[in-house]
Formats: sequence, C-alpha cells, structure tokens
Amino acid sequence: MKIILFCITIITGLSCIAQKDSIPKIPFEGLDTRWQNGSDRRDSVIWKGKYFTPTILLDMNYNYSFNNPIDNTVVGSTALARHNEVQISALHVGGDFVYENWHARIMTQFGARSSIVPRNDFSVYRGQYELANVYRNLSEAYAGVHFNKWYGINIDAGLFMSYIGLNSYYQQENWEYQASFTSDNTPWFFNGIRIQIHPTKHLKIEPWIINGWQSYGKFNSMPGVGFNLTYIPNSNIKMLTNNYYGTDAANIPARKRFHSDNSFLWRYFQSPIKTKGISKVAISFTTDIGFEKGGGVNGFKDGGVDKGPAQYFISTMFYNRIWFNNDRFAWTIGGGWMTNPGRYLVLLPTGQASSLPDPLNPTQTQGKFPFTANPGDPFTGWDCSTNFDYMPNQSTTLRFEIVSRHASENYFAGRGGVTSPDGLATTPLTPGWRPDLVKSETKVILALLFRL
Repeated sequence: MKIILFCITIITGLSCIAQKDSIPKIPFEGLDTRWQNGSDRRDSVIWKGKYFTPTILLDMNYNYSFNNPIDNTVVGSTALARHNEVQISALHVGGDFVYENWHARIMTQFGARSSIVPRNDFSVYRGQYELANVYRNLSEAYAGVHFNKWYGINIDAGLFMSYIGLNSYYQQENWEYQASFTSDNTPWFFNGIRIQIHPTKHLKIEPWIINGWQSYGKFNSMPGVGFNLTYIPNSNIKMLTNNYYGTDAANIPARKRFHSDNSFLWRYFQSPIKTKGISKVAISFTTDIGFEKGGGVNGFKDGGVDKGPAQYFISTMFYNRIWFNNDRFAWTIGGGWMTNPGRYLVLLPTGQASSLPDPLNPTQTQGKFPFTANPGDPFTGWDCSTNFDYMPNQSTTLRFEIVSRHASENYFAGRGGVTSPDGLATTPLTPGWRPDLVKSETKVILALLFRL
C-alpha cells in the first residue's frame, strides 16, 4: 500500500510540474539516428493518425547450415529456428495509441520467435498459470503517461523491449541478422515499470523496476532493478550504458547478478552530396561485463570449497557498415567474442526431447540430455559475419549474410541433429543415441525484412 501511495504522490507531483511547460519539447529532435545499429531507419511514417499510428513488421528468412542437421534444427540462436527451410521468423502487428498526455503501445508477435525467445525463461515454471502462453504472442504491451517537463518524462508499465546488447528486438533495425553472442545471450524484453527522463535534448535517463532478466515472472522474491543512460551529442555519435542487478537463479535467492552493457556508435563519414559511391560509413562497438555471486558461486574469482567457483560474463562485439548509392545498398562486416563460466546466460541448445513437448510447458526445450549449466562449467564463443543489404525503399530490406560461429564446447547442431536418430520428435530414442553437438557452424542466410 505504501508503494502505491508513493507512486501516486510522484505522478501527482510530476503532473503539477508538467503544467508549467505547456509546449512539448521532443528529445533528440533534428538529430539523424536512422543510421544507428538497433534504430528505425525510416525517415517518415506513412500512416499517422491523431490517436493511433499502426505498425506492421514482417521478418522471413531462409538459412542453410553447412553442418546440415537431419532434424533441420538451429541451435543457439534467437534469430533462427530451422535449417534449410523458408520460415516466418516474426510477424508483428500493432501500433501506438495517444490521447492527451496518455499513451500505449501494443505489438503482437507471431512466427518462430514466439517460441524461440521465451525458451530460457524458467520463471514461468514457478507457480501456476501458463505465463509462457499468456505472453508469447506479445512483443510489446505497455501503457503510460507523458509529462511536458524538460524534454519529456514518460512513466510506462507493461512489457517493453530491452536495450541490453545494443541490437533491437526487431531485425529491421539491425545491421546484422544473426546477432553476435553479446546480444543473443542478453535480454530482448523486460516486464515491469520504466521511467524515461529527458532532462536535455541529447540525454535520456531511464530507471527500471522489472520482474527479472528477460523473465515474464520473478525467479525469487526480489525484483530486478536497473537503468539506461543514452547520450546523443550530435548526428554522428551515440553512447549508451545499461546496468542491471537482480536475483535470477531459481530458488537461489542468495545468488545476486550484476551486468553492465556499454555501446559506442560513430558515423565517421557522411557524403555531403548524393552519390552512387560511398554515402556514409559507421561503426558500432559494444562490451559487456557481469557476474553472479553468492549461493555457491563467487563472481570473477574462484572461492574454493566455501564460496564456489568463478561465475561471470565478459563479451565484446564490433561492426563496420558502409552504405552505397544514396543508402540503397550497404555492406556490413564484424563479429564478437564472449566467455561465460557457469553458462548462466548461454542459450540452452534446443531439441533433445524424448517425446512430444509437454503441452503445459510449450517453450521447454531440454530433454533427457540437457546442456549443463553447473557452477563453473566453461563456455567461450566467438563469431564473425558479413552481409550485403539491398534497400529499395525505407520499408524493405533484402539481406544476404554469411556467418561463422565457434564455441569451446560442443554446442551447435551437427549432422545427426539434436532430436532423435532420424530427426523426428516422435521417434523413440535408442540406448546409445546422444544429441550431435559440435563446436562450430557456418551458414548462409537470406532474409526479407518489411516494415510499415
């Protein structure tokens, strides 16, 4: 009750302050952010109403792994689900509602991502009700209030996208299709409350109170807390930091997690005129550092028998992108590296089921041979990729990408697949069968990305 009264007091006070600034100011107005990795590249919205602006996003892909798994299953990715098949990865339909100083955003989610992204969220198994089914067809669903103080203050509650890892949840906004380990192993969404404060045109301060680390529910009794700082001093530079603290090991409330994510983006060339040659060039650099401590693990240092092994996360990724012919074409090259002893952020390999999935746990992916994530279990990975984009207009991207990923442990799907001897989930497992996991994979991806 005290928390509710406190929130009401804060909102009432901000409302009184907001009345003093009746003319709204728009944060980052006049700055060109369309080139940034993880940002909307459109320069205009063709459907814009007084109260509602709709959005439609379609993400289709075909990918071929040279490992050629017999069950057509992709392992260790939140972008891809199936090998050697045309897939609808995501279909999002929704938009933004505005009435006076109140607003809401609702985006549905259909396609493979509605099963891929929630699969590591074990908070849904705490207590009753099918949280995985309730939320899986929503990518964003929040409502809030806007105050015309400074360059705007927003208080939102619901399901909203995370900024940790730099990449956007929507592939239409990213420079690469298969995200590097840094982005693929950090949250795509948060469920809770955020406050966006824009004290100046160039700065955003955003605190969070959320259920946990990419979790629909809470793992323990403590909520997750964190904040984002985004600073865009001009049209050529963007800097941001995201920081998180919570308890995200199920039934181990003594184990605390801290994570810091930091990115720098720089457009270091912009042609002053329209040209069929190079129109602009930019880089994005991201580095993450984090750890878990307590409950049998000891952060960056091995604590022996008493405190447990080291358990931490360190990663980095770097991309360079060149646009040609007045931004109609683009070429990107880059990659990244991560290490995560304890594997607490590593995506669990899919498949390995001995029977059809449990209808009560539709996102569960572990079977008789789960990928272990015990304290101190080693995992190091690195990747590199290059792609070529054709962008005939602001709404359409056709992308061809080559990506090679490697791990210190057997992790990616090999020729034998991860499901059964013949690749079917209904086939009984023979006594000697094991999932065929290998240490590397190389694949080609063809994607069609559309946005209105």
